[in-house]
Amino acid sequence: MSSPAESLRTAWKTLSPIPGGRFLFSRFLGWFVPYSGSISPEIDILEPGFARVAVSDHRAVRNHLDSIHAVALMNLGELSTGLALMLGLPGDARAILTGLSIEYLKKARGTITAECRCEPPKTSKKREYEIEGVLTNEAGEVVARARARWLVAPAKD
Repeated sequence: MSSPAESLRTAWKTLSPIPGGRFLFSRFLGWFVPYSGSISPEIDILEPGFARVAVSDHRAVRNHLDSIHAVALMNLGELSTGLALMLGLPGDARAILTGLSIEYLKKARGTITAECRCEPPKTSKKREYEIEGVLTNEAGEVVARARARWLVAPAKD
């Protein structure tokens, strides 16, 4: 049985180059991780140590202030950090979220894009990593910064 990281890498490598493949991968991810799928993320770029994920401004993610809900933004930030880390994990490693915080800087309206760049671990040695996802609006303004703590360990740990 392959690890979640290997399954994601294989699915992305297979689907992303074909027409509509990124859309299909995004839906696959939403099925694989249902809560993350609740915001209908669109995966744009996935590489070991880098992810770019967007969410469109639609009714299901809005709040009463006519902007994207704080928890939808946190979900997007966490997703970007997890994908950037997961795509770079060694095959014998797994990662689990152990902490999450977010700083909201301005109302989020329109399509919001989260980017995360990190240095993936080279081994599955048990260790915690703090990773930041930066969320920007269509004008390139930072609307939030998410910080996620991920515990990486051997898959059998």
